[in-house]
Amino acid sequence: MLGQQIAQLTWRSTVRILRQPAYVIAPLGFPLALFAVNSAGLASSTRLPGFPAKTFLAFALAVPFVQGALISTLNTGTELARDIQTGFLNRLQLPPMRGPALIAGHLGGVLALGLFQVVVYLSVGLAAGTGFAAGAGGIPVLFALALAIVLAFGSLGSFVALRAGTSESVQGFFPVFFVALFISSMNAPRNLMSVGWFRAVATANPVSYLIEGVRSLIVTGWDGEALALAFGVATGLAALGLLASGWALRVRLTRT
Repeated sequence: MLGQQIAQLTWRSTVRILRQPAYVIAPLGFPLALFAVNSAGLASSTRLPGFPAKTFLAFALAVPFVQGALISTLNTGTELARDIQTGFLNRLQLPPMRGPALIAGHLGGVLALGLFQVVVYLSVGLAAGTGFAAGAGGIPVLFALALAIVLAFGSLGSFVALRAGTSESVQGFFPVFFVALFISSMNAPRNLMSVGWFRAVATANPVSYLIEGVRSLIVTGWDGEALALAFGVATGLAALGLLASGWALRVRLTRT
């Protein structure tokens, strides 16, 4: 019964995303555009002693995986908030719909979009000549890590939507998440950051470890520490987001 509910809500979430072209185009177009601009503008960074990549294209390719996940989960979180505003969430209480099925179904659509994004980003990167240091064996690991990142952001987006209850409030959180991306190691390795306070903030920022985990597969090959930190941070954020979403859903249903 629970599996059937999750499957039906996942299908609904996926179809709803496909019916909104902006939800597909924006998480693809904006990160790839920023990837192109940064790769051209910061290409000289590779001449710094100790820079880990031969080209900035390879170094920057990790960013779209995280940025795209961030944009897509906030967009789909808006749709979850719209379900609250339109009363759809209240109507789900009439049949024997279980709370975990609602959250899992919503996240199922987010993961479906995330899978498509990973294919596009990897294809664009390889077509641009970035290479993939981990080889063919690293591709499944890249997919697993990228989807774990999508799940992490998706669960946090679900919590914001369930707690706030309005699409406007969800969109209002976008600058907060976006700032977290820009104060990470997205544009420079942490060991080469000359500004002490920025390096400290980037080190404390969990987004840095997500980016560095993806980057290690593209640039380094196999970096056990970077991958362990990335999977650990993604898993921790996902667990926190799922627990918070479950609590927010119970509070939301109790209110109604």
